[in-house]
Amino acid sequence: MGVDSPRLIADAHNDLLLELAFRARAGERGNLFARHWLPQLERGGVGLQVCPVSAPLEADREAALRAAVEQVAAFERATRENADRVVAVRSRADLEEVEHGRIGLVLSLEGAEPLGEDVGSAEAFFELGVRMVSLTWNTSNAFASGAAGTGGLTALGAKLVDRLAELGVILDLVHASEATFWDVLERCGEAQLVVSHAACRALLDHPRNLSDEQLRAVAERGGVLCLMQLPLVIDHEHPVIDRVVDHLDHAVSVMGIDRVGLGADFIRQVSRALRLEVSPTDTLLPAGMTLDAAIEGLAGPEDYPRLVAALRGRGYAGERLDAVLGGNLTALLRTALPEPP
Repeated sequence: MGVDSPRLIADAHNDLLLELAFRARAGERGNLFARHWLPQLERGGVGLQVCPVSAPLEADREAALRAAVEQVAAFERATRENADRVVAVRSRADLEEVEHGRIGLVLSLEGAEPLGEDVGSAEAFFELGVRMVSLTWNTSNAFASGAAGTGGLTALGAKLVDRLAELGVILDLVHASEATFWDVLERCGEAQLVVSHAACRALLDHPRNLSDEQLRAVAERGGVLCLMQLPLVIDHEHPVIDRVVDHLDHAVSVMGIDRVGLGADFIRQVSRALRLEVSPTDTLLPAGMTLDAAIEGLAGPEDYPRLVAALRGRGYAGERLDAVLGGNLTALLRTALPEPP
């Protein structure tokens, strides 16, 4: 790593499990994580990576559950086959291994579709190691409306929020409609909050981005906005690293330096591996933008040193730089994760 590489980058969203599960299902053998993702994470200085589990949009409950199980299995293989360099982060004690140099992987659930309509299944996913859950993707399900909708939390969704809070799961407000966002905030009590991959609506008016009012509400509850780094939410016309820093600057000005982190959602490698050439309409992509569109010079975790250099150029250094690169998300996890059994 170069002189601009940070002590630790913590990233709240990378769909790498989708790719690993797809490759395993297609018959590829061997240490898939070491072959396809570990080198990029190490080159980029990523010390902690949240790995979401998600289901195909068109899947019924059985298919959604099957997809989730495949991705959890991919997570288990990645940590088992690379135990000298990687650790599954399920408790506070596991964060110590990250501090000693291993890459920590955290399991999350992006959209509660694998639960079907069974709130009780949340405990099973918690036992499997899931420590962060968002209720929806852009579309709506039995629990809530997503960013493409206008509804809010359903009665079943309220029960799920209650159960997740009881388990100590971090509630991820990403992909939520505005009504769902506020309903969850009103409902969730003292639960820990995060927005794992989004940006600022004041700079780009897009349904995936948060208004300043929402940003302030997350900060007041002790939550963290983790900045998504795709043209979709950063800038449709000028997708450059400086615009990423503009969003980060704005979030810091509204929320404070201790409430902003990173959640890049680097999707190019995953979308190309899965041959996702045609973007579904509910991705909320603008006309002409493809699913593999990336910020110039920031297409994958190996490019993080370029973002670090840009942040240094804007005056981020020392504790302020460490906070947004990894310290804030790691502190949230340290508070939210359970003690080891």
